[in-house]
Amino acid sequence: MFIFLLVMNSLIPVMMIIFGVLWKSHPPKSINWAYGYRTSMSMKNNETWKFAHMHNAKVWRWVGVIWLVISIIVMFLFKDNYEVVSIWINYIGLAIMILSLIPTEMALRKKFDRNGDLR
Repeated sequence: MFIFLLVMNSLIPVMMIIFGVLWKSHPPKSINWAYGYRTSMSMKNNETWKFAHMHNAKVWRWVGVIWLVISIIVMFLFKDNYEVVSIWINYIGLAIMILSLIPTEMALRKKFDRNGDLR
């Protein structure tokens, strides 16, 4: 059961890394409502769309790697109580995934005005 939970805890950071690598080299070509970094600011125009994906790709690659290492270490450190630790790792991982959007939104607002035009 420990190995299963270790793998499950790795899903969030691994997905962040995968999408970070994917969006760095192959971001979604056009603004859409089904796939991509979709916020009101990122969907203003093609420039904001491309910038948001490039920036978020970098953030998710680094955050994903860091969180993957930390979660694996924590699972092994608290191996005696791994069921409870696993739940907390998943909750924290989801929070990190959501909070990691903040740097991209800040970068968008720094580079573009509210209409999506370059500053």
